[in-house]
Amino acid sequence: MKVIGKLILCFILSAIFSFTGEAKTKKAKAKAQPVKVACVGNSITYGFLVEDRENNNYPAQLGKMLGEKYQVANFGKGGTTLLKKGHKPYMAQEEFTNALNFVPDIVVIHLGVNDLDPADWPEYGDNFVSDYVALIDSFKSVNPKVRVILANLSPLLASHPRFKSGVMVWRDQVRELIPIIATATGSELIDFGETLRDRPNLLPEAIHPNAEGAGRLAKTVYGAITGDFGGLNLPEIYGDYMVLQRNKPLVINGTDDSGEKVTVTLGGNSASGVTDKHGRWTVTLPPMSAATGLTMTVTDGKKTLEFDNVAIGEVWVASGQSNMEFPLRSTSLFEQDKPLFNDSLLRFFDVKPIADIITTGWTEEQIQLTDDLKYFYPAKWHESTTENAGKFSGVAWYFGKMLRDSLNVPVGIISNSLGGSPAESWVDIETLEHNIPEILVDWYKNDYLQTWVKWRALKNIGEPAENERLEHRHPYEPSYLFSAAIRPLEAYPIAGAIWYQGESNDHNVEVHERLFPLLVDSWRANWNDPELPFIFVQLSTMNRDSWPKFRNSQRELAEAIPGVSMAVSMDWGDSLDIHPKNKRPIGERLGRQALNRVYGMKKVTPQGPTILKAEKTGANTIILTFDYAEGLTTSDGKSPRTFEVAQYEGAYQPVESVEILNDNTLKLVVPSSLNPRYVRYGWQPYTRANLVNSDGLPTSTFKIDVK
Repeated sequence: MKVIGKLILCFILSAIFSFTGEAKTKKAKAKAQPVKVACVGNSITYGFLVEDRENNNYPAQLGKMLGEKYQVANFGKGGTTLLKKGHKPYMAQEEFTNALNFVPDIVVIHLGVNDLDPADWPEYGDNFVSDYVALIDSFKSVNPKVRVILANLSPLLASHPRFKSGVMVWRDQVRELIPIIATATGSELIDFGETLRDRPNLLPEAIHPNAEGAGRLAKTVYGAITGDFGGLNLPEIYGDYMVLQRNKPLVINGTDDSGEKVTVTLGGNSASGVTDKHGRWTVTLPPMSAATGLTMTVTDGKKTLEFDNVAIGEVWVASGQSNMEFPLRSTSLFEQDKPLFNDSLLRFFDVKPIADIITTGWTEEQIQLTDDLKYFYPAKWHESTTENAGKFSGVAWYFGKMLRDSLNVPVGIISNSLGGSPAESWVDIETLEHNIPEILVDWYKNDYLQTWVKWRALKNIGEPAENERLEHRHPYEPSYLFSAAIRPLEAYPIAGAIWYQGESNDHNVEVHERLFPLLVDSWRANWNDPELPFIFVQLSTMNRDSWPKFRNSQRELAEAIPGVSMAVSMDWGDSLDIHPKNKRPIGERLGRQALNRVYGMKKVTPQGPTILKAEKTGANTIILTFDYAEGLTTSDGKSPRTFEVAQYEGAYQPVESVEILNDNTLKLVVPSSLNPRYVRYGWQPYTRANLVNSDGLPTSTFKIDVK
C-alpha cells in the first residue's frame, strides 16, 4: 500500500506540475500574441498615389513604428463611403468582412471623405451618425473589448474642383459630427485634419497624402495607441530671459507622454495638469504683477526644465514686412540713440529667416527646410544691449522702449517679420478656405497676389515646368507665415500686436480690405482673445499711384474694426525709397496708441487730427471737423495744403483758401458754382500734406462726403 500510495502521490504531483507548466506555456503564448490593429478607411488608408504603396501607406509605416508587439493590417478600400446608402458603402466591401474576421484589438477608422460627394451627402447625410455607430458596433460584436479610435477627416484642399460648390460646407459638417460620435460611443478621437492642416504640399492632388503625409498620419495614430509623444517638451518661445505677460492668467502649453502629470512653478505660484491622449498639457498660473529675476520650472517627475532670469511684464508681437523687419542699425538715429540701447528689461525674441528673399535661387537645403515649415532659425530671448540691439527691428525697438519708459515694467517683443510678405501669408489656412478659398489655388499665378510677390517667390524656389504644379513652398504662399511663425507661438500670452505691412498688397485695395479683417480675426482666434489689441502702421508716402487710395482704405479699416488703431507715417516718407530711415517716430506713434488705448493713459495723445465730418455751410464754404486736434496747426507754419474738392468722383480740384478756425475745425473756401460733394486730403502718392496737432502728429490721408 505504501508503494501504491507513493505512486499515486507522484502521479498527482506530476499532474500538478504538468498542468502548471501548460498554464505557464499558455500564458507565455498569450503574452507573445501581438496586439492586432485594423486600419479601416478609404483610399487614404489604402495608400492611393503613395510612392511604393506597400511600404509607405500609413498602416505600413505605423507597423514599423509600433514594432513586433503589434500586428497592423490595412483594410482600406478606395472610393468607399461610410454611408450605407452611399455610392460605394464600406460595409458592403470585402475589406470590411476581412477586418471583422481579423478580430482586432484596436480599430482605427478614417471614413467620411467620399461621403462629401454631391450624390451622397445631400441625400443621405442624416444617416451618417447612425451608420457610423453601426460600423463601430460591428467591431464590438466580434470583440467587445476592442479599442476604437476615430480619425477626424484629413484635409480636402481648396484646389478640389467641387470645394466651393458644397464640399467645404459638407466637410465641416462631417468634422463636427465625428467628435459627437466618438463621445456617444466611448471611442477615442484623433484628428488627421490637424495633422496635415498646415502641410498642403503633402497633398499633391488636394486629397491623398504622399508618403511623407502618410508618415505623419502614422505618427498621429502611433501616439494615440502608445501614448508616446517624446516626453516633456515646451515650445521654442519658452526660454531663459523670457518675458511673460503680467496681470493675465498665465496659460503655459506643452507636450508630454499621455497621462503624465506636469507641474509648473513660477514666483511662488505652482499649478499642475495632466497630459491628454493627444500628448498635450495646459497649466494655468494666476495673474502676476511685474517682476524680474524669476525662475520657472516645469517637471513631470521624470524630466525637469528650468528657465532662468524670467521677467513678468508686457509682451507684444511685432510683425509685418520689411519696414517692420528693418534693423535698428540701419535707421538714421542709430548712432545718436546708442546710449539708450542697454536696457536689460527690454527683451526680444528675434526670429530670423534661413534664406534671404532677395537672393535668387535658394539651395536645396533651404528649399527643403522651407517645405518643412522650418523657414526661420530657432530663436532665443535676448536683452537689449549696445552690442545686439542693432539687429532688432527698429520700429519694434522704439515701440518697446516707449512702453518701458512709460510703464516702468519689463517689456518683451516677439519679432517675426519678413520683407516683402503679403498679408495673405499671415492668415491661417482655415480662415482663407472659408472666406477667399480661390486665393489658395495656384497662388503663384493667380491674380490675388501682387506680381512682384509671385515673381520674387519663383526666383527663390524655381518655376515649375509647363503644365506642372509647383512642388515647393515659399513664405509668400498664402497661410505659410501663419503656419511657420504664428501658430508655433502656441498662444503664448501677449498684450497685443503691432503690424507694419501693406506694400505687398497695394496693387489691389479691395482684396486687402477683405484680407486685413481676416488677418486680425485669425490672430485673435489664435490667442483666443476676441479683443486682442492690434495696432498697425499706415503706409508712408512714395511715388506709387495706388498709395493714396490704399492709405485711405487703411484709415477706414482702423475705424471700422473694434480694437484696431493706426499710426500715421506719411510725414516721414521718401519719394524714392520704400524704406524710410527714421523709425523712431513710427515706433513712438505705435507706442502712443498702445499707451492711450490699451493702458488707459488718456493724457497721451494717440494720433493726429482725425476727420469726423464735412459740412457745407454756405454757397462757397465747407467746415471740416476733427478729433484729436488740440492745437490744430501745420508742421511748417504755412497754410494747410493738399485739400481737394469735387462735385463728381474723379474730377477733383485743389482748394486754394484754407483757414484753421479753432482746435477742431477748419474752413475751406471753394468756388460757389462748384457744389462740391467730396473733400479729400493728402491724396498724392508722395504728399506734402502738413496738418498736425500740438503734439506734431499728422492727419491721415482721407476722403469724406460733404453733408
